[in-house]
Amino acid sequence: MLVSWNWIKDYLGDTTLTAADAANLLGMHAFELEGIEETDGDTVIDVDILPNRSSDCLCQRGIARELASITGTPLAHDPLATQPELPSCTDILVDIADTNACPRFSASLMRGIAVGESPQWLKDRLEAIGQRPINNIVDATNYVMFAIGQPIHAYDAALFPQVDGAWRFAVRFARAEEQVKLLPEAGKDEERVVTCQGTELLIVDQSSDTPIGLAGVKGGSFAGVHDGTTDIIIETAHFHPTVTRKTARRLGIVIDASKRFENEPSRELIPYTQAEVTKLIADIAGGTLEGVVDVYPEHVEPVTTTIDPVRVNALLGLSLAVTDMVTLLERLGATVHRDTDKLEVISPWERTDLAIEEDYIEEIGRLHGYQHVQAVAPTPRSLPEMEMNARQYYSEVMRHTLLAAGFSEVITSSFRKKDEVQLKNALASDKRYLRSNLTKNITETLDTNASFADLLGTNDTRVFEIGTVFHKTETGIGEHVSLALGVRVKPSGYSGKEDAGVDQTIEVMNEALGTNLPTPINAHASGTTKTGVAFRYEKGVLEIDFTHLIKTLPQPEAYLPVTVGEAIQYQPFSTYPYVTRDIAMWVGESTPANEVETLLNEHAGSLRVRTTQFDEFTKDGRTSLGFRLVFQSKEKTLTDSEVNAVMETIYTAVSERGWEVR
Repeated sequence: MLVSWNWIKDYLGDTTLTAADAANLLGMHAFELEGIEETDGDTVIDVDILPNRSSDCLCQRGIARELASITGTPLAHDPLATQPELPSCTDILVDIADTNACPRFSASLMRGIAVGESPQWLKDRLEAIGQRPINNIVDATNYVMFAIGQPIHAYDAALFPQVDGAWRFAVRFARAEEQVKLLPEAGKDEERVVTCQGTELLIVDQSSDTPIGLAGVKGGSFAGVHDGTTDIIIETAHFHPTVTRKTARRLGIVIDASKRFENEPSRELIPYTQAEVTKLIADIAGGTLEGVVDVYPEHVEPVTTTIDPVRVNALLGLSLAVTDMVTLLERLGATVHRDTDKLEVISPWERTDLAIEEDYIEEIGRLHGYQHVQAVAPTPRSLPEMEMNARQYYSEVMRHTLLAAGFSEVITSSFRKKDEVQLKNALASDKRYLRSNLTKNITETLDTNASFADLLGTNDTRVFEIGTVFHKTETGIGEHVSLALGVRVKPSGYSGKEDAGVDQTIEVMNEALGTNLPTPINAHASGTTKTGVAFRYEKGVLEIDFTHLIKTLPQPEAYLPVTVGEAIQYQPFSTYPYVTRDIAMWVGESTPANEVETLLNEHAGSLRVRTTQFDEFTKDGRTSLGFRLVFQSKEKTLTDSEVNAVMETIYTAVSERGWEVR
């Protein structure tokens, strides 16, 4: 939000602060700052107001009040300091169908105004924060909204029908397929017509049941203020934030007014808004205030919260005196009563975000200054005194073991399209269930990655995962940690050759854990070990109940030794497919394979990403060497002609060395 320093100074009064000082204080105690810029005779601060403070600080007065709280200096001019006294109006009637959707609705009647150009000071204020002046009535409503945070809309009273001498407003939900004509968007002349689906809240002319605006989102073109307008009705109201947000987002009408309604400014702000806007209009457009109608059936009382000073200091790491806490809370505008060892705090009416003890603890901490919180080093404890986490320990044992055996660890989704345990509030249609095993995920991972063996230079694809699975039990829903590992030799699927690789892996695991897990060759199905550990083996994928397995193992007494490996340099991978070419040749019996590989790489060019030897044998005084070359581009998909041209260069180089391509 853009903040005008000249505007802020109207509230602060005679202050020694500069705009830079104010920006620094806001950044240290309240908000993130996007920037500060000098403009024509003003300084504009770009403040990032987060949702937790958007109810009271999406306005110039809110920022000024925040600076007053930080510095402990009261505002010199505060439009919200005194409850306004407004004359009542009997010429406007309001009917609210749902007081939850619209808890408060106010309308004022002004007569004898003259629509025209705004005074220069008003245009300067609006332009400083990026707004386009329109006319003195619209500019006045915008000015007050940006000043104190309550959106406002003005109607031409003469264009409203009257019944028995009264204007009749109503607030109700839309009907399906009902249409509303909205004011033109900024910079456009054409009005927009939107079709409702029945979830939108409308303001209507009750005499004709005609929608005149989308409540909280945008005013309608019905009874719009124009150059000849002399009498106006000014609407200020409180609309449900969720209803407003859904309507604004669905229709793509996210404007300054809807943003403020979405963040629910205080309901008590409405009479102050009527007082401010009617006074401003009278000053710049003439006219007199005839009266105000205010429908507010269910008043909201300020929230009273109990605060424990001991807990405040414990959570903040401070040693503040209770009197200091009281002073800081009173700076917020809160009323504080000390009751024995506790504080009873009544929230200021404009701060709807202060409801629980933690809210006030945060306020005390930030106003006092986080820079005063001293770092406290934790008390050191010797490792033998601490009981080690068996799950963490044996998980690390398995990771070290399997990584050394050529496996890669994967982390797959806990959600499935179909399984045992269904979620009540699913994230998506294909994530309605929690996984009951890791086998399916590991199989899918192998299906996806087995074709990359040549690119990675491996003879097979090996992956494992240690993760939680969920299942139904007789008493409800159970969960345990599973360990699953899988091997795939061919991209086409399980071939049977995987059994040997899994068998060897289990032998390595047994050695690392001191267990006697069965090999998959002896158990191609589900079962349990002699110690009751459940396992299943299915087409190259083994899954073990790791939680139960850990219970059969001794409590670890020492951490695994930490080893520092070679430095690894990561680089982006190509998203384009790779191409392989095999070459086998006869060379001299004494010719080393690395000499041949070096020659191949030198002539393969920059498109070669890997060279793997796959064959070697000697016969009749010569040695046959076979290599697989993998080509891949980071910019495009390679064509056969491009790769074949590279291979021709390699064949020529091989021939020049006197080697014979087979």
